[in-house]
Amino acid sequence: MRSIAISGSLRENVGKRDAKELRYQGLVPAVLYGGATQTHFAVSAADMKPVIYTPEVQFIDLDIAGTKAQAIIKDLQFHPLTDELLHIDFLQLDEAKPVTIEIPIRLTGTSPGVKMGGKLVQKLRKLRIKALPKDHLDSLEVSIEGLEVGKSVRVRDISFEGLTITNTPEDTILSITTSRALRQAEQEAKGK
Repeated sequence: MRSIAISGSLRENVGKRDAKELRYQGLVPAVLYGGATQTHFAVSAADMKPVIYTPEVQFIDLDIAGTKAQAIIKDLQFHPLTDELLHIDFLQLDEAKPVTIEIPIRLTGTSPGVKMGGKLVQKLRKLRIKALPKDHLDSLEVSIEGLEVGKSVRVRDISFEGLTITNTPEDTILSITTSRALRQAEQEAKGK
């Protein structure tokens, strides 16, 4: 999985006034947990944009005042009116502990049902995956080859080596439905 490097500076004071001052300077208060101790620090809001505003999942190589750690974003807090980034929670990764991350789904192939005029309806765009950090993928490929109209792909229909999908097995990932044009053509064929 891809990773991006971000540097941060330790926070001397932790509190509302200090957080407000950091935001005024273009920084975002953050906390790193999952290690031996929690680390309170601040990162540049501009540095976080390529990580937050993308559908891709990335590991983050943090450098906090010379201390390095690999992490993922566990939680983000935004201002309800301005959508300003208020706070970030990072989870430190441990190579021996599995971690759960939402990974985007990428469809591959061509469906004969879509070629015939069916409509592809994708209900899930991401799946929750539990695996060791070294086994995580950038995206999960789901093939739609051979899917006819009326067929679907559920979570239970797919599996990946080294990964555990934690979504409900009955959840539908995608389905090929009858489009209005195809329904109309079928009705016209029956009427003749």
